Amino acid sequence: MNENKLKILELPKVVIEEIENISRIAGYLWTREWAERNAGNISVNFTEYFIGYKIPNMEKVACTLPKEVGGMVLFVTGTGCYLRNLIDRIEEAACILKINEKATAYSIIWGGKQKGFKPTSELISHVKIHYENAQNKSGYKAVVHTHPPELIVLSHHPIFKDEEKTNRSLWKMCPEVRVFVPKGVSCTPYALSGSEELADLTINGLKHRDVVIWEKHGALASGENVEKAFDYLDVSNKGAKLLLMAWAANFEPVGLTDEELKGLEIFL
Repeated sequence: MNENKLKILELPKVVIEEIENISRIAGYLWTREWAERNAGNISVNFTEYFIGYKIPNMEKVACTLPKEVGGMVLFVTGTGCYLRNLIDRIEEAACILKINEKATAYSIIWGGKQKGFKPTSELISHVKIHYENAQNKSGYKAVVHTHPPELIVLSHHPIFKDEEKTNRSLWKMCPEVRVFVPKGVSCTPYALSGSEELADLTINGLKHRDVVIWEKHGALASGENVEKAFDYLDVSNKGAKLLLMAWAANFEPVGLTDEELKGLEIFL
């Protein structure tokens, strides 16, 4: 363990507050059964809060990342770590890491206290999304990947192959889905977890949708903070739950009419 790591009270105030929010949202994911065992991961781009901030020399861990992300500072959860541990043992199950300028190594500057800790195996997906968000000046700093049951079940249904039909079916279930997930969900084909292929599919999906559903796996959203990202997932999953409930009751839901959907555009 590197004894030079920063302590929680040495972090910028805004970072401490966001870590507290991450802990709270992790509690939501666990109690909703969206984060079984070591499922899911969370990251937040803290780079701007560490500009000019004195960071002690830390042990460097070699890695291969896109050179564009050099210098980035991220909060990330650990591979094999349980999101439920973010509730009361966040320094064990997550860390803040700084990527060197050449993106050939990173240093853990806070947290990562669990024995054998390593950042999430899907780090490549997270850093690419954060870079894309920064380039687009979207203001989105958080990424949440989790396993909402109803969205996963929906990804096994034949409707998943038709993204437009999937979104229309979700939007029709209740006004909130149309209003709070206005760009809808991306129906992303299956790709190996942690692969660069999955990262690229996810980035492409987020360019035109609010939520990316990874086929037969889970879902991911990005937002201004962890709560905003969670909201995209929560509302879209509610639409999927209602749709599946109607099908389970053996009827095709009438849903909102075209006129009713059109009327909601004043809120978009």
